[in-house]
Amino acid sequence: MEIRKIMVVGAGLMGSGITQVAVQAGYDVILNDTTEALAKKGAATLAENLDRQVKKGKMTEDEKAALTARVTLSTSIEDAAGADFVIEAAFENFEVKRAIFQKLDGVCGPATIFATNTSSLPITKLAASVNRPDRFIGMHFFSPVQVMTLVEIIRGLKTSAETIAETEAVVKRMGKESVRVKDVPGFLVNRINAALRLEAYNCLAEGVATIEDIDKALKLALRHPMGPFEVADFVGLDVGLAVARSLFEGYKDIKWRPSMLLENLVESGDLGRKTGKGWYDYTSGEKKPRNDVEF
Repeated sequence: MEIRKIMVVGAGLMGSGITQVAVQAGYDVILNDTTEALAKKGAATLAENLDRQVKKGKMTEDEKAALTARVTLSTSIEDAAGADFVIEAAFENFEVKRAIFQKLDGVCGPATIFATNTSSLPITKLAASVNRPDRFIGMHFFSPVQVMTLVEIIRGLKTSAETIAETEAVVKRMGKESVRVKDVPGFLVNRINAALRLEAYNCLAEGVATIEDIDKALKLALRHPMGPFEVADFVGLDVGLAVARSLFEGYKDIKWRPSMLLENLVESGDLGRKTGKGWYDYTSGEKKPRNDVEF
């Protein structure tokens, strides 16, 4: 099947990034969210990212205009009727995602591929909520989408070989690299990354080193571009906690038990960069150590 039009459900950071790489690959994109304000916010994020490319001399204003013209904003799932491929990038909540796919199942033709950008939820379980589990697949992008090269391709129990091949072709056309991963909690990258973060949190709780020194050590010794606390703040502590809880629930192993320090920060409303405070304080416009709490 030739894929020409993609619907992206969820116009947040991930959804706008997926939309960008899709239009740059030549696809027409329907960018959908629950309200017009959210859809327009996603379009504004896309425009800002493209503006940076123009300023860097990587594209012209005319090229930017041509790309944005490929995007149609939507607030109705019914608009997916004309899509060949749907990528869901909604909030990391199983019931939210299941409801979206059940609505899509009644709108889209039987050949349309359903892909979820979940970072940890079981693909087989989500696929069971629709009448096309063979056309259902995990397609996990990493943030920021326009920069990160990898996409995890996760096969559900009934995902067909044809669906995998077509999804990998879309990933390649977007200029990304893919790896095939089994449908296990956390998949591959987040499973390993979650283990690293949990151990960093344990080191902090045990007083082995400060947040700043743990980040510094891993950047200098392991050549990580960002430390585990910096990454957690960038992604969002609520997202990190959701992944940790998913791993704990999935494996039933105490080693995946979420950090109490992380749980306390999320419960307090400090979710990282997006709220101004997380493991670090960003309220001044710069990343600084926190002096209002004790870890």
